[in-house]
Amino acid sequence: MNRNVVRQIVNILAYLAVVVVNSLANILPLNGLNTGEISDRFQVFFVPAGYVFAIWGLIYIVLGAFAVYQALPGQSENARLGRIGYLFAASGAANIAWLFLWHYEQFLWTLPAMLALLLILIAIYLRLNIGRTAVSAAQRWLVDLPFSIYLGWISVATIANVTQMLYYLGWNGWGIAPEMWAVVLLLVVAALSTAMAIARGDVAYLFVIIWAVAGIAVKQQATPLVAITAWAVAAYVGFLVILAFIVQRRSSTPVQAGR
Repeated sequence: MNRNVVRQIVNILAYLAVVVVNSLANILPLNGLNTGEISDRFQVFFVPAGYVFAIWGLIYIVLGAFAVYQALPGQSENARLGRIGYLFAASGAANIAWLFLWHYEQFLWTLPAMLALLLILIAIYLRLNIGRTAVSAAQRWLVDLPFSIYLGWISVATIANVTQMLYYLGWNGWGIAPEMWAVVLLLVVAALSTAMAIARGDVAYLFVIIWAVAGIAVKQQATPLVAITAWAVAAYVGFLVILAFIVQRRSSTPVQAGR
């Protein structure tokens, strides 16, 4: 069997495995614990309102679209998709590992799993050269968009995972109030968003950041310092979206990559 076809099949199986495990995590649930119930144990400020996690539904839909698209016979020799290799399958393994570690309360190990997922998605993003390579409409919607959304969410989730682990370890924040640390982390998100807007002009990534940060503002409305900062960052990233549209128009290349 052609090695490219093998890769296509592995990617489909990896996607199905992730969807099944994520579904069972809350239907069974794994270890008798719901994902959200575990999250509520951590009294940290860098956590969005519950409705924000509905974005996982969108993520699985767009990743499903990618999985099907890359598996089409006409895409088996697509050089751009080939550059991803088995990284997509690896991202699925990291996602599943995180879920099992989280549900079985191995919190110290959840961060390495999350960091592995983040690094894999960054590698995919760079190999696809998203935001710097002109592609067909099909690839823009079925390849670039899924990974922009996924990376945007995991970027925020990684920061949240760090705060949860530190809370679990009983870290005192070097005497700095938790609210102030939340503000610092929100400013980090703003800086990251600025870099993505200027370097990649990735509107989808920025919209995910707005969704997550606005959710933090809603969740933390009883803590004005955090809520106001979160709303301010969301508004700022909204401005960056406008900037990103400009960057997109200027950064396109005349060469079409892939089909």
